[in-house]
Amino acid sequence: MTETPRYTPIAAALPASVPFVGPETTERATGQPFRARLGANESLFGPSPKAIAAMQAAAQDVWMYGDPEVHELRHALAAHHGVSADHVVVGEGIDGLLGYLVRLTVGPGDAVVTSDGAYPTFNFHVTGFGGALHKVPYRGDFEDPEALLELAHRVRPKLIYLANPDNPMGSHHPGATIAALLDRIPDGSLLVLDEAYVELAPEGTAAPIMADDPRVIRMRTFSKGYGMAGLRVGYALAAPGLAAAFNKVRNHFGVGRVAQAGALAALADQDWLAHVRERVDASRAAIARIAKENGLTPLPSATNFVTIDCGRDGAFARAVLNQLVARGIFVRMPFVAPHDRCIRISCGDEAALAALAGVLPQALAAARS
Repeated sequence: MTETPRYTPIAAALPASVPFVGPETTERATGQPFRARLGANESLFGPSPKAIAAMQAAAQDVWMYGDPEVHELRHALAAHHGVSADHVVVGEGIDGLLGYLVRLTVGPGDAVVTSDGAYPTFNFHVTGFGGALHKVPYRGDFEDPEALLELAHRVRPKLIYLANPDNPMGSHHPGATIAALLDRIPDGSLLVLDEAYVELAPEGTAAPIMADDPRVIRMRTFSKGYGMAGLRVGYALAAPGLAAAFNKVRNHFGVGRVAQAGALAALADQDWLAHVRERVDASRAAIARIAKENGLTPLPSATNFVTIDCGRDGAFARAVLNQLVARGIFVRMPFVAPHDRCIRISCGDEAALAALAGVLPQALAAARS
């Protein structure tokens, strides 16, 4: 009897997996909620109260589909960035937009260049469409744009993925450095610039690139600085031809009515974003202090998390992580050596960081024993 359904060869060859193990999975397994949720790079400072009010008001209209053109939000984003609405694509977070982009550009065997240890969901999409991933190592704790370019000229990829600021290390390059790459990208390659954390980064991190430039697409999100990770709203800035191509494959009702209302109100409340930046700055300093008090080394961060060098190898860092999880503190870690010597702690409020400070000495002692 023929197996049903008849999967594509690519799908049949792939393992069934989830790129990230969510904290809810661990909570269900242990039967205990986490005391502090400091692993998913969410904003514990929450969204703008104006965005919450807008979503509450929109909730009564959820019997209607959201606007499939996302007209108001696209135009508001265009005004915010000084571009036209034809340059803006809105989707279900950066993850969703990456999936659509890969679907548009990558077929079986097509080369794609990224960094080993960079954001794994991008790799997940490329593999799912049969693309061939080519990777370069980081240079220390930084993405290596020069190595990415060198590899790109060898394999002539459809896409070159670069995050600035970077996840999982939290490092960044000046925006001018990223912009200077464009004149050296191979013909036919597209730079995928993931700027998920750019609202929280130092001034000058955003690359000064014209929206009409066909060599790059820039990804942004409402999940980080705007504190709306659970809403799933992201957007891309791209040349109009590329932006319009997303209409060939995107889920036109993927961004719901409540999500559109919330993102629109969040974008309008830049005072709240400034408030969140201040709290993130204070939280990064507090996490660094806690790490140093325990003999660990915090790495400089341009994001809403701090990567902590545990000073040994990946096995030790994993033991520290497991001991923190066992004590109710959800954190994550990079998954590729040598970065897996680190753990990664999201910025949090005073209560969450007090819980971290209280158990970190115990977790380290248990890991060392």
